[in-house]
Amino acid sequence: MRLAPFIVLTLALFAPAIPATAEEPAGINPSFPPYKNVLELFTSQGCDTCPPADEVLAKFAQRPNVIAITLPVDIWDYLGWKDTLASDKNSDRQRAYAKARGDGAIYTPQVVVNGMIGVNGGNSAAIEEAISVTDEALRGGRIPVRFWYERNTIKIEAGDAPAGYRYKDATIWFAVVQKRAEVPIERGDNKGKTLTYTNIVREMLPVGTWNGKALSLQLARTAVMRPETEAAVVLLQEGKAGPIIGAAWTGLW
Repeated sequence: MRLAPFIVLTLALFAPAIPATAEEPAGINPSFPPYKNVLELFTSQGCDTCPPADEVLAKFAQRPNVIAITLPVDIWDYLGWKDTLASDKNSDRQRAYAKARGDGAIYTPQVVVNGMIGVNGGNSAAIEEAISVTDEALRGGRIPVRFWYERNTIKIEAGDAPAGYRYKDATIWFAVVQKRAEVPIERGDNKGKTLTYTNIVREMLPVGTWNGKALSLQLARTAVMRPETEAAVVLLQEGKAGPIIGAAWTGLW
């Protein structure tokens, strides 16, 4: 497990949202998919303890009740190998989580479970325990979310907050995902290895805000399309780095 140096933490994550149209739904379709637990793996090609965690995430990704995504970070690029999949936005998201939790823990490999608990990404037992704890904490308060596409439009729906639950405004994140990538590493701690990544987030953008009431959003497909995109994830998250109270996944093209 590689710990990040204490550097100036800039939260560039909170960029302006993609333009989207919102409308009051005539009625949310009751056929929402089952609730899923969300695992976010912060990993780096420059981290010699990360490949086992990449393999662990791939196994969790096979579970029907889990959305498992990889967010490569650039915090180790200065060591001599620039991560070819990394985004500074991913690094900012990891820092935002550390700030929200108040523990300042920024390291690789790290899995953040349901936006609430950060654990060693190579430790399957710790991930299992974090899923159990956070799933129980969120029980009864999760929000149904679904999305689909029609021609050049992506449609997102989120339901009402359950009776008795009050939430501060939640961010609706839309992430485009590349399902698999194999990367040969030429320098650094993993020199000579070819690393395999699963469900890589190529872009994650805030596209709207949910305030406890059912809503519908429409996005122009061209606004979020990326050349590597094979699937997409929608996350409904308290604030911008709090508990993930709703999530959905689908293939796109």
